[in-house]
Amino acid sequence: MPQENSNEMMGEEIVEQGSEELYERLAIEVDKGQEPLRIDKFLLNRVVNTSRNKIQRAIDNEMVLVNNQPIKSNYKVKPADQIIFYSDTDPVTYEIIPEKLPLNIVYEDDHILLINKPAGMVVHPGSGNFSGTLINGVAFHLREQQPDLDETKLPRFGMVHRIDKNTTGLIVLAKSELAAVKLARQFFEHTVKRRYMALVWGNFDEVEGSIEGNIGRHPRFRKLMDVFPDGDQGKHAITHYTVLEDLKYVSLVECRLETGRTHQIRVHMQHRGHPLFNDDVYGGDRVVKGTVFTKYKQFVDNCFDLCKRQALHAKTLGFIHPATGEEMLFESELADDMQAVIQKWRGYSNNAQLTSRS
Repeated sequence: MPQENSNEMMGEEIVEQGSEELYERLAIEVDKGQEPLRIDKFLLNRVVNTSRNKIQRAIDNEMVLVNNQPIKSNYKVKPADQIIFYSDTDPVTYEIIPEKLPLNIVYEDDHILLINKPAGMVVHPGSGNFSGTLINGVAFHLREQQPDLDETKLPRFGMVHRIDKNTTGLIVLAKSELAAVKLARQFFEHTVKRRYMALVWGNFDEVEGSIEGNIGRHPRFRKLMDVFPDGDQGKHAITHYTVLEDLKYVSLVECRLETGRTHQIRVHMQHRGHPLFNDDVYGGDRVVKGTVFTKYKQFVDNCFDLCKRQALHAKTLGFIHPATGEEMLFESELADDMQAVIQKWRGYSNNAQLTSRS
């Protein structure tokens, strides 16, 4: 675990980014003695931090289910009704100022926008980052298409998931409220295909495996995340991994997310003793594996210079199109810095094997 000064240095990113999943699922069983009451009034009385408009919007978009069926706002709850309320967490509360920023748009239609995000770009405005974010650039891009666009709606229906500031790769945004609702439910129900490529420290005993452990705030360093394997704190999280290459002191792995918690891959891998290469929040920015002698440490430092961030890339994103019902699958190439550092480790690993045989 990093020292306290590292916690302070990197804390803003965690505050900005939050969990990947932007909706929460509330399950309510109506009491046996409940008198008939309109569903919107019932939810307004039972759910904290909500509003009538928010509830009505959720009902209109079939984000409120009673006994697994969508309902109208005039539905009256009955005893023993099982209510599911998918509530957006309203992650963005700052004014969105459109900015002309370079966006690597992979795919776009009337409903969705898929972007290959570079390292160093925060997804949405937050504490310390009010401009230059992905959402600022998306606001400009959409306003060019729709001059009368109301930017105040962007925080509500633009984002359906997030990736970290220094993680590269694919992110999908919604261009309509219909798309936002249907995509958000897919993310919440864990039907979205998400595969990440990560360069991590150390070697694995098994080629494939799973890491399961609740993720929540670290008990001492409140701006960091930690794993609670006993499930006493945090939220349920599962990461599946496959080792693609064993590069002597580091490994290239593919990670498949079953859940989307804050820094999930980074925290799970650190918990298993395999912090991501050059992850300065979770201990990967030092020599974790290998003897620290002059030439080796110099080699590792050169690798850090090639990839100045945690070596993590969101490579694959697959989902059902919210309007057409078509199954869509997108792939992205590894960012240049990750390709360069992986190639450098391949060379080092090959030389080490040749030396050991001679």
